[in-house]
Amino acid sequence: MKIIYKLFISLYPLVAKLISGTNEKAKLWVEGRKDIFNKLKEAFASNKSKVVWVHCSSLGEFEQGRPVIEELKATNPSVKILLTFFSPSGYEIRKNYEQADWVLYLPMDSATNAIKFYDIVKPSLILFVKYEFWHYYLEQAMVRNIPLLLVSGIFRENQPFFKWYGSFNREVLNYFTWFFVQNEESIELLKSIGIENNVTLSGDTRFDRVITIAKQFEAIPAIESFIGDHQQVIVAGSTWLEDDEILYHYTITHPHVMFIIAPHDVQKSRIDECLKFYKNAITYSDWLTVNRLPFTESKEGSSANGQRSTINEKNILIIDNIGMLSRLYNYATICFIGGAFGEDGVHNVLEAAVYNKPVVFGPEYSKYIEAISLVEEEGAFSVENTLELEKVLNTLFNDTTLYKKASSSAGNYVTEKTGATNIITKYIYENRLLTN
Repeated sequence: MKIIYKLFISLYPLVAKLISGTNEKAKLWVEGRKDIFNKLKEAFASNKSKVVWVHCSSLGEFEQGRPVIEELKATNPSVKILLTFFSPSGYEIRKNYEQADWVLYLPMDSATNAIKFYDIVKPSLILFVKYEFWHYYLEQAMVRNIPLLLVSGIFRENQPFFKWYGSFNREVLNYFTWFFVQNEESIELLKSIGIENNVTLSGDTRFDRVITIAKQFEAIPAIESFIGDHQQVIVAGSTWLEDDEILYHYTITHPHVMFIIAPHDVQKSRIDECLKFYKNAITYSDWLTVNRLPFTESKEGSSANGQRSTINEKNILIIDNIGMLSRLYNYATICFIGGAFGEDGVHNVLEAAVYNKPVVFGPEYSKYIEAISLVEEEGAFSVENTLELEKVLNTLFNDTTLYKKASSSAGNYVTEKTGATNIITKYIYENRLLTN
């Protein structure tokens, strides 16, 4: 396995460079790492403060690490935070995150790169969020005796750590000082390979994050004007084409329902795809533009410029920006979460459930404990196809008792699972990891 790993970390940058001419993410991945060590040297040249290095694979992991970052920053203002990402989808969105002192791409793992990185950064504490086990970076933490914590970790039986051929992968786990994991299954799996005295069941920090987001909710006037006095609103978040194909029929047969659709990818090609798919749709940016235009409304609801009546007929709003989704769910009667009709599986269901909203998604959710639990708690519903989706949505809209029960179950599930951030930061403070 070590040979395969070395081959992977050698080939990955080469492949990324080869396809960067036609693949936007690969281009960002490559360009973001140009001169990365010079950027690091310049950033840390005058630093005298303790550094907490937080590494996240992408945006989802950042949202899990964020509550811990913000708690540490609030209670230790002199500590500096270095936030690194592997994926452009995390870095490009959070490169200006104000709670981090530096936000950078992580140089590709290698023995040489890891040594250079530590020599420059000199971290006092390291947090890896959920997963991404880069061998040489983790090994250097052990060699240099730097506390290394796994935040919101989750393990599954089919991972290499627990296979006969996984000795190299298990070696990587031994570099961690402490594991904060999401569930009992992870504890049992780690115990099966001899890791049991440095593991804590903390839960998932995302519960803390979504609670914070909900408490800080700010209204979106443009969304309120689009919805008007409609009582049936479906917010579909993080959607892909596979989700569109399932939702489309319901949008056609239920024109009285308002739909707010936030695609996972907001590049122009994807937005154009949505507009072609949903005929009665308008983008959020166009909605803003039209509603800023002066008009004189007649009794029939038409306007002097001829656009008002046309716009009022739209019942589908396509969100063509990033950053609103967590607030959009508050406006839903029912939330549809994308991703679960594709191989990667369902996206973040907690952002919706926190607002006491029933959640609906496709069949691919077995890797996501929060989705599984929400279904078990009857706060979420998984559907296989268009017909099942129509049945579930109609039932929720028409059965008040079921709707209230599902809403309450979803909200209570999130509330009862909070507290992971406190468990992790308490360990850091009690073991004086930032004061030694």
